[in-house]
Amino acid sequence: MKIGQKHLCTAAVVWGLAMAAQAEPLTLIFAGDIMLDDAPGRVIAAGGDPLAPFAPILEAADYRIGNLECAVADGGAAQPSKIWSFRAKPETLKVLRGRFDAVSLANNHSGDYGQAAFVETTQHLDAAGIARFGGGRDLAEAHRPLWIEKKGLKIAVLGYNEYKPRRFEAGPQTPGIAWSEDEQVIADIRAAKAAGADHVIPFMHWGWEKYPQPDERQKGFARRMIDEGASLVVGSHPHVTQGAEIYQGKPIVYSLGNFVFDGFDYTNAQRGWLLRLKFDRDGVLAWETLAAQIDDDGTPWPRPGAFTPCGRRGDDKVLDCANP
Repeated sequence: MKIGQKHLCTAAVVWGLAMAAQAEPLTLIFAGDIMLDDAPGRVIAAGGDPLAPFAPILEAADYRIGNLECAVADGGAAQPSKIWSFRAKPETLKVLRGRFDAVSLANNHSGDYGQAAFVETTQHLDAAGIARFGGGRDLAEAHRPLWIEKKGLKIAVLGYNEYKPRRFEAGPQTPGIAWSEDEQVIADIRAAKAAGADHVIPFMHWGWEKYPQPDERQKGFARRMIDEGASLVVGSHPHVTQGAEIYQGKPIVYSLGNFVFDGFDYTNAQRGWLLRLKFDRDGVLAWETLAAQIDDDGTPWPRPGAFTPCGRRGDDKVLDCANP
């Protein structure tokens, strides 16, 4: 992990310099773990909105993607041996509608209430008009890319989980998530490129919980994915942020941490990042991480003045810039 020294700049300055070089690039946002059960679910049921503090930022982007860290269903039964099981009410999706265009299902909680609840989750997302990837009704659908076609660009986003339990993995004829097998991931990246993707983005659910830095497996495989054609790599799962680096001129953001989540008693789990990127045909033009402070109800709040990783094309190391 390489985090550059603090620069006397703001993310807005870096953003503005990059924007001057290219008209009308595509703005893409990634969020970390979004869990709509427990306190966030109670906030929504009471008429609240956990995403309201970030609504202007989300609404200004061309496309928004998050990791949905729960089943969304009325049915199903909690799976044995899980310490924590999350199932949100279908009504909670109303706060995502219009704020998130797509969610990854590739995580260790999508199957918390079994296959029936997983399938019900896909049905509720489809009905809400929220695209999904990293999981599906069979193995082929689970590995199918999320295709984003906007502003003359064709971007493929792939979702994978590599944190137990593996029994949530999709089978040839059974529903579930996309598991991160190295050679399959590489094959999917190559297939997306062959299908005409200008850019391929793996969104990984990986890393050890609470660890503030990526392990050697994450670093090695992230770099290999870029060697194989990925334009950047984004991660979540550890419930903490894990820094960023530039490899072959392309950013790797190892973990965005939590975004909407409650129940943590350590400080790092109550801080997360939104990743905002600008794309043109040549790749990432500029990127920044926007800091979020998560309250006891799981609601994220912007943290103006916080220093977080950012960068622009041509940088050989990550900058550390103040949030606007």
